[in-house]
Formats: sequence, structure tokens, C-alpha cells
Amino acid sequence: MALKMNAAELTAFLLAEFPQVADEFDITDLSAARLEVALRVGDKHLRPGGTVSGPSMFALADVAAYLHILSLIGPKALAVTTNCGIDFMRKPSAGVDLLCKNEVVKLGRSLAVCQSLIYSTDQTQPVARANLTYSIPRDG
Repeated sequence: MALKMNAAELTAFLLAEFPQVADEFDITDLSAARLEVALRVGDKHLRPGGTVSGPSMFALADVAAYLHILSLIGPKALAVTTNCGIDFMRKPSAGVDLLCKNEVVKLGRSLAVCQSLIYSTDQTQPVARANLTYSIPRDG
């Protein structure tokens, strides 16, 4: 499947539609098969105990899946998350950026299913795994 949006277009879309979080994420790799997004971890992403919060990791997986789907279907702001399951497997390091590797497992007319692995950039094993389902709006 060919990309309908490149990394620059996705970044501009995120800035226009979600300016409140756009500056936290960087697309580091994009193909039809995989999208990689980094979360620039700051103090607001940390929780007691010296680790990155679960909601911050969820946001990273959600943004990665959203952008990857949009790269394949085009700019549809109303594509929405309908389900997410996330497993927190290891403690990410505080203050170290996270990297999410997302794959679109199924892209249908009305639903898309993604799986994401999240890594702390100083670790080789994933710190979390997420499965997300998105509802794709109808054209027109």
C-alpha cells in the first residue's frame, strides 16, 4: 500500500489539529509497513519512582497508531481510537526518550488494528506493548 501522507505532512497535520501535544513527538521513520515515533520525555511525563507514567506511554502508542493510519488513508482528523490494551512490561528510565514502533495489522474500510512496541532509548527490550483499534470515518 502506498503512503498518502509523508512524515512532513503528518507533522504539519499534528501541529494544526493537536498543537497542545505536537511538540512532544518526532516521527523518526515511516513506511507503509512501520512508523516510528519518539516521545521527548520531560518532567511532565514522569511519575514518582523515577519512571515514565503509563498515560504518557499510552499517548505515545495512540499518536503513533493514529499517524500511521493517517499516512495510509490521508488526513482524516476524525479517525478515533475505539479500543486500546496496553501491557507495561519493564520500567522505562526517567528522563530518557521513548520510541514507539507501530505496525498496522489490518486496515479495513471502517476499522484499523495496530500493534505497537515501546522502547526506552537506553534499553534493548520493549518497555510496553499496545494493541489499538481505530474507527475510520466514512467519506462524504
